[in-house]
Amino acid sequence: MKKIKIISDSTCDLSKELLEKYEIDIVPLYVNFNEESYRDLVDLNTEKMYRLVEKYNMLPKTSAASPGDFYKIFKKYLDLNYQIIYIGIGSKFSATLTSAYTAKKMLDSEDIFLIDSLNLSSGIGLLLLKAAKYKEEGLSAEEIKEKVDELVPKVRSQFVIDTLDYLYKGGRLSALSALMGGVLKIKPIIKVRDGTMKVGKKARGNIRKGIDLLINEFIQLKDNIDEEFVMITHSLAYDSYLYIKDNLKEISSIKNLYETDAGCVISSHCGKGTIGILYIMK
Repeated sequence: MKKIKIISDSTCDLSKELLEKYEIDIVPLYVNFNEESYRDLVDLNTEKMYRLVEKYNMLPKTSAASPGDFYKIFKKYLDLNYQIIYIGIGSKFSATLTSAYTAKKMLDSEDIFLIDSLNLSSGIGLLLLKAAKYKEEGLSAEEIKEKVDELVPKVRSQFVIDTLDYLYKGGRLSALSALMGGVLKIKPIIKVRDGTMKVGKKARGNIRKGIDLLINEFIQLKDNIDEEFVMITHSLAYDSYLYIKDNLKEISSIKNLYETDAGCVISSHCGKGTIGILYIMK
């Protein structure tokens, strides 16, 4: 059996430690300010991105990894006699998966397996960790793809947004909605379902009220949640992370509760203070 290499992109929001532990390689997307282009998490981190937003008073444009980016990394591992499994940002959020398919076609290889996560952020990360576990168990690349494909619709990604400015500036919210949301201090819950973002419940007041909605939903569903991996992912919201962690610590069934930081691409769309709880249903 050939060796297996798992690859993702920079939107998976897994920590450096997890990427190294499970030997997952990353293809960066791009964050663009006017004529300046940065590779997500290579040339630019989230804190620096927010400083540039303030400096230029504008949001960056994000762009997909190119077919050439994928060709380079795919060929590297094919030449080393690996089979490749790529799990990245959902096809409805980015053209990145299309680039991966183009590279696969260019290489004309049956040893490249592409999975549409229909998700973003550590919703992708959860699938990567499952794939890494299956790899450790000795499953073939074909078997890993089959099992991960079955998990895709079971991933639950939801975030509470602290500021509506980024959704408005990014064209995902009308000016009136942004204004009313600011006046009423609305903190919407954004959920990823079927490969798209949908608005769930809305809290009014400070962000803790929105976080409590996430926590309460998790507690209600806990008996039906796969306890192996649970993610708390945030964009410079460490205090909120500690609050969630403290509230979930009594749920002893959780085997691995990970904190991860939202990268530049994800943060550029949701804004500072955003935080989410992500998990897989049984």
